[in-house]
Amino acid sequence: MNGLRMYARALLLTAGIAFAGVAHAQQVKLTLWTHWAAEKIKREYVEDAIKRFEAANPNVKIEAQWYEKTALYAALKTALRAGTAPDIFYAEPDQVEYMDNGLLLDLSPLNWSAIEPWAKEIWTYKGKPYGLPLEAWTVELYYNKKLMDELGIKVPSSLQLDTAAFTEMIKKARARNLTPMALGVGDRPFPGAHLTHEALLKKLGTADYGKLLKGELSWSDPRVVDTLKLVRSMTEAGLLPATFTTLKLGEAHTYFHTNPGAVSFLNGSWYTSRAFNPPDKGGQPAKFPLGVMKYPAIPGAACNECRTIAVGGSYVANAGTKHSKEVIAFLNSFAQPEMAARWLEQVLVQTGIKADYAKVGGPYAGYFRELGATSAGAKYYFGLPMQKMQGKPKEVFTQVFNNAFPAGAISVDDAVKQMNSAFGK
Repeated sequence: MNGLRMYARALLLTAGIAFAGVAHAQQVKLTLWTHWAAEKIKREYVEDAIKRFEAANPNVKIEAQWYEKTALYAALKTALRAGTAPDIFYAEPDQVEYMDNGLLLDLSPLNWSAIEPWAKEIWTYKGKPYGLPLEAWTVELYYNKKLMDELGIKVPSSLQLDTAAFTEMIKKARARNLTPMALGVGDRPFPGAHLTHEALLKKLGTADYGKLLKGELSWSDPRVVDTLKLVRSMTEAGLLPATFTTLKLGEAHTYFHTNPGAVSFLNGSWYTSRAFNPPDKGGQPAKFPLGVMKYPAIPGAACNECRTIAVGGSYVANAGTKHSKEVIAFLNSFAQPEMAARWLEQVLVQTGIKADYAKVGGPYAGYFRELGATSAGAKYYFGLPMQKMQGKPKEVFTQVFNNAFPAGAISVDDAVKQMNSAFGK
C-alpha cells in the first residue's frame, strides 16, 4: 500500500514538474515595436503573421506596440540607451548607427535562401546580415488619369513621357490652377530627392551613378550639371506645391487623391499601404482613376530604363534579447513563399522575400499588373542615395536634394559645390 502511495506521489510530482515546464515555456514573451500604426494594410498583415506564429508556437507570445515612424525612432533611441529596447523592432537599412554600436543581433541563422540576394546585400554590414527585408519598393510616378486626360497629355504605351511632354503637363496644370505634383518633405528625409536621383540614375546609368554616390565621380561632371538644370527647370515651372517643405508625407498622399488634388504624385510603390485604406482612414476615394507611369525619359540618357529599387520597412533584433532562438524563429516565419504571396496580395508592394509575382491574385491584381508594367525591361539600381551614403555626404545630400534644391532655395552651382565639398573635393 505504501508503495502504491509513493508511486502515486511520484506520478503527481512528475506531472507537476511537466506542467511547470509547460507553464514556464508559455511565459516566453517577445516584444515588437513597429512602424505602420496608421497603415492599416501593413498592420493587418503583421498582426496576422503574429497570430499564425503564436498558433504554431504556443509557448511564445508576441506583444506588439504600433507607432508612426518619428515617434518610434524617438522611443527606440531612449530605450536602446537605457537597455529597455524590445526584442524586435522596425528599422531601415540606412540606420547604420545600430550596427556601428553593436545594437543588433546577427541574423546569419535566418533562412536566407528564401530572400532575394540584393535585399540581403543591402542589410549586410561588415559581412553579416542584420535585417529581414520585408518591404521593397520602386520609385513610381502615380497620376490621376482623368486629370491627365483633361489636360490633353497622352501617356504612351511605353508608360514614359519625355521631359518636354512632362513640362507641358506642368504648364497646362498651372494654367488651370492645378498642382502638377503632390510632394512633401515635412517629416521625411527622402521624398524630395526622388526628383533628382531618378533623373541622375537615368542620365548616368548604374555604373557611373554608383560612382557618383561614392564620390568617385565629380558632381561637376557636365552630365550631372545638365541633369540638375533639367530638374530645376521643372520645379521653376511650378511642379511642386507651395507647401512642399512643410507638407508631411501622409498629407501629400491626401493632397494628391482627395484635397485639393494633384495631377501626379512621385512616391515609393508603398503608396498603396495608405491609399488603399478606406477613405475615412485616409485612403483614396472609391473608383479614383489611379494610373502609374515611369519617371520621364531624360534627354541623352545612358539608361532611361534604369530605376531605383530599395529596401524599406524591415525587422531587426535587439542584440541584448534573451530569446534569440524565438526571435529567429519569428523572423523566419516571414521568409516563406506563402508569406511573400500574402504580402503582395494584401499590401500590394514589392518585398525582399522571394515571390512569384505572376501568381498575385486578390481584388487588386489589376493594379499590381499595372505596377509591373512600369518595370518591364527595367534595369535596377539597388538602394536609395541615403542608403548608400554615410557621414557628411549623406547629411549634405539630404539637406540639399530632399529640401533646399527642389524648393528652389539653392542654385545648381551651390548644390554641386556642396556635394563636392562633402566628398572632400
